[in-house]
Amino acid sequence: MKISVQPSGDNLLFALDGEMDASSSVLVDDELNKPELLKYRKILIDFQRLHYISSAGLGVFISHLQRLQDANVKLVFFNMQEKVFNVFEILGLDSLMNIVPTEQDALAA
Repeated sequence: MKISVQPSGDNLLFALDGEMDASSSVLVDDELNKPELLKYRKILIDFQRLHYISSAGLGVFISHLQRLQDANVKLVFFNMQEKVFNVFEILGLDSLMNIVPTEQDALAA
């Protein structure tokens, strides 16, 4: 899996490309653990090219959600493919996480 990270003003944009399984989840976890993330208002995660997410991948996002919220940093997911969204929906994570259709919606969230 490839991860691209790009700051944009008060926001930090992550683009995920490939599959987020147990081994690649560690890469995302490492990025989200960086202390400098807490200076951003929003962390926007682009799922457009993410084709698969395992339970380990879901766990990474769940584990960081509270820490980011406590620091007043919004975590927003966008461009999620239907099969990936279905995983979030089946587990009820769609009501816990901020998932929007487009980057424009993510910026407005």
